[in-house]
Amino acid sequence: MTRRAWLRLATPVALLCAALLAACGDRSWNGKDISHLMPALEFELTDESGAVVDQSLFAGRPVAIYFGFTECPDVCPMTLAKLTAAARRLPPGPRERLQLAFVSVDPARDTPARLADYTEAFSDAMLGLTGSQAQLQALTRRYRITYGYEEPDAQGNYEVSHSSAIFVFNESLEAELMLLDNLSIDQMHSDLERLLEDG
Repeated sequence: MTRRAWLRLATPVALLCAALLAACGDRSWNGKDISHLMPALEFELTDESGAVVDQSLFAGRPVAIYFGFTECPDVCPMTLAKLTAAARRLPPGPRERLQLAFVSVDPARDTPARLADYTEAFSDAMLGLTGSQAQLQALTRRYRITYGYEEPDAQGNYEVSHSSAIFVFNESLEAELMLLDNLSIDQMHSDLERLLEDG
């Protein structure tokens, strides 16, 4: 093959590769793409009214779920505040479709009534959920989430260590995105808006 013929062949191939790379770049997320890496949403928990609910509660709606506890002094309120601020920036249609959920891994203290007060402080689109240790462990192990309890102090107070990512599921309740707590409001908003547009 002559040099001129090679260049004629190489140029369109190079352009095709560049286009494919650009397309891949267009699909990059600020968060972590977990599609096809984690199972669809499945759980049995207790909601703010004390009713036992499962994943069908969110059927047909995308949902962003954060795991924490109401007495968390910093990471939980900061992350939930960013999530709700990002959700409020969505256009009206996607904003109304998106369900926010807070799963407490501290059921001993986070009663349904306490969860209702806590989530209401962030957004009326946020639902609080908790459950027995068996129920919580089944859900957290499903998504490789860790949590644990420190030794109580003299007054019986204790801290809870926990993973701090937000898990986002699409309308079919398939895992799509993991938003880390170090993302900005703008970054969370950008990912949520694109995911909801794609859906």
